Amino acid sequence: MISSGLTPCMCILLLSSLSCRNIKTNRPGLAFNRRSAIADLINICLIGIMRNNRLRTILEDNYRLFCVPSFIENDPVQIPHRFTRKEDIEISAFLTSTIAWGNRKSIIASASKMMTLMDDSPYEFVMKAGVKEMEQIRSFAHRTFQGIDFTFFIRSLHHIYSRGGGLEKVFTDGYRRDRSVRGALMHFREVFFETEHPLRTLKHVSDVGRNSAGKRLNLFLMWMVRRDKGGVHFGLWRTIPPSALHIPLDVHCGNVARSLGLLTRTQNDWKAVEELTAALREFDPEDPVKYDFALFCMGVNRIIKC
Repeated sequence: MISSGLTPCMCILLLSSLSCRNIKTNRPGLAFNRRSAIADLINICLIGIMRNNRLRTILEDNYRLFCVPSFIENDPVQIPHRFTRKEDIEISAFLTSTIAWGNRKSIIASASKMMTLMDDSPYEFVMKAGVKEMEQIRSFAHRTFQGIDFTFFIRSLHHIYSRGGGLEKVFTDGYRRDRSVRGALMHFREVFFETEHPLRTLKHVSDVGRNSAGKRLNLFLMWMVRRDKGGVHFGLWRTIPPSALHIPLDVHCGNVARSLGLLTRTQNDWKAVEELTAALREFDPEDPVKYDFALFCMGVNRIIKC
């Protein structure tokens, strides 16, 4: 029996080979049954094609179901949607994605408090905050992200916007190093911690160079780069193509992806991110992370049985 691990494309190549050659065996008493082998390959091809079509239907249906304006109401992406200025959107989105762990209600509540502490003018606060203003944000806390971390983030963002050309430029410079999002994330982390920083704050910006999944950074990039008809994501940045994005892998996405056979790696790390993103590119090479809507929402709503 031919291994079921063969992809449909591999099957087609083998079918072509079997159809065009007379295959002999050197082992006495063992005959190669070409007709049986071709039948097996046809079955594998059909099963693979049907499975892929089924997966595509599941992903596309759930993407269309959840990528709608009403999604914004109950998701942390609502925070940057409160603003219209590019820099306000970028900064609020970056800070919100930074604390995006835990349940969505608590993330929204904490991110809203962040914006209030910044007088609902994140860019102006980053650029003009003095000693008094910086002192007022020291009271902030979201799980392990404390006031000391928040104050450094403001200082680093000030450095990035005043000397580094802004968040888009820093991420874009990193992406252009080797045309990869991994390069963008690694470069951003280097720039972000150029200034003196508390060692404890390092953990709040993922290090994909050490195989971290980079879920929150990938989430931020997805918000900035993708543009969709539902108006959920912003599409502000045109310097990084949506095709290069990687899935913001969390527990929900990972569980659903494994249940659908899209992910085999058991750890939620960068290798798993690359494996899952590669699988999703088979269904939409130009916009693979759009299926985050499907995987995440299927997980949150416990729609696992498909």
